[in-house]
Amino acid sequence: MNPKGTNPVKDKKKTAKDYASYFQTTYQPPSLKDAKKRGKEEIKIVKDFVIEEELRTIGKGKKFYIRTYGCQMNEHDTEIMAGILGDMGYDPTTDMMEADLILLNTCAIRENAENKVFGELGHLKPLKVDKPDLLIGVCGCMSQEESVVNKLLKTYQQVDMIFGTHNIHRLPQIVKEAYLSKERVVEVWSKEGDIVENLPRVRKGNIQGWVNIMYGCDKFCTYCIVPYTRGKERSRRPEDIIEEVRHLARNGYQEVTLLGQNVNAYGKDFEDMTYGLGDLMDEIRKIDIPRIRFTTSHPRDFDDHLIEVLAKGGNLVEHIHLPVQHGNSEILKLMARKYTREHYLELVGKIKKAIPNAALTTDIIVGFPNETEEQFEETLSLVKEVEYDAAYTFIYSPREGTPAAKMADNVPMEVKKERLQRLNSVLNDISLRKNQAYLDTVVEVLVEGESKKKPDVLSGHTASNKVVNFKGPKHLIGKIVKVHINDAKTWTLSGDLIEEKAGVLEG
Repeated sequence: MNPKGTNPVKDKKKTAKDYASYFQTTYQPPSLKDAKKRGKEEIKIVKDFVIEEELRTIGKGKKFYIRTYGCQMNEHDTEIMAGILGDMGYDPTTDMMEADLILLNTCAIRENAENKVFGELGHLKPLKVDKPDLLIGVCGCMSQEESVVNKLLKTYQQVDMIFGTHNIHRLPQIVKEAYLSKERVVEVWSKEGDIVENLPRVRKGNIQGWVNIMYGCDKFCTYCIVPYTRGKERSRRPEDIIEEVRHLARNGYQEVTLLGQNVNAYGKDFEDMTYGLGDLMDEIRKIDIPRIRFTTSHPRDFDDHLIEVLAKGGNLVEHIHLPVQHGNSEILKLMARKYTREHYLELVGKIKKAIPNAALTTDIIVGFPNETEEQFEETLSLVKEVEYDAAYTFIYSPREGTPAAKMADNVPMEVKKERLQRLNSVLNDISLRKNQAYLDTVVEVLVEGESKKKPDVLSGHTASNKVVNFKGPKHLIGKIVKVHINDAKTWTLSGDLIEEKAGVLEG
């Protein structure tokens, strides 16, 4: 009980801080108000990350399990947390039931993603009863939201740790506090901290590697929670990025993807030099690694110099993900995308002129507040004009705390679903036609593993990001091979491996 003798769990007006008091929680709460602020505070580069000696054996004889939701940035964060836990003596496990520490690395981009996490936490409650010493943690973007922390503390007593996206490097101290004090620990920094280099990480395999080049986003699209959960834009120094890519090349990686919430804004926060994504890509393309990708772009920051560099080709792949979100300028204004339909189409024209074989993919939202049938039709016409190779399409989902969440969600769900179906139909027709153009051609495929449906079939991607399935020996996994395409479906290509000696390309 708290000092007043009330039970905050039954009092809906109580805050997360009250729940923390009731549950004896070590508490550092998230604040949406603070997360919105963008100051000129200096971001320091910390290169001396170390785990205290006493924490290097805290996980000895124990196992950890991390379930990751959401984007590549979350996957990359999971690699770092796995590296930290490994240095603390923990061993990884793929069986949640045998884990001594479970982390759910969460995504807040859409309501459905959050519901999956809450559902998983419900499934973990009996496991916590059977294993009282089990530590359960919720981290990632959901933890940066005040409403989520409130709900976790009120409803999910099985959760021992809640931490966010800015303090992953604090994982050793958080685990120690949760494990040794037996208290619930909430440590969520509303404001981003320093850039911490040299963090340990456990990468998945040695074929494809992700490299963070920057963190955060300052665009504040009205529907998006990311600027609040990931903080302001801050760039890593180019020398640190280049050395990490070189390290991956030395270790046999065939493909590297440069990551950022708004990767095109890279370098805009540098005060000591003028250096952007185009400059970085121009240097990285000289490194002996077969493929270099980047994601995710914002059309507003996609400049001419970057296009000029990408046009040089080589190991810079021709696939470009360029989220448009909508085809109508009025809706784009409501979304605060800061560009018009005309500006976007002009940018696409520049890219296609400089890179004729460019494969463009995108993100599109249907059913945004106030979207009319005529405005939706403009999205369809833009899709037909650009001719995307593929797209991620979504029904608008309001995120608490964003400006759009305060707008009247006045498009009926049945209308949203019908529009999504029509949009996908148009996209699928274009994707199939684009894929059929590959029939009877030879493509280079980075073999990533077995097909999910057929173990005797190998699967991988072309430089243009096309999925290709073919039969071949398992030792080709991790190599780039040549495949003759003889079948094209909407989302995949299939073909025959060209003779191995001629087909395997040295990475």
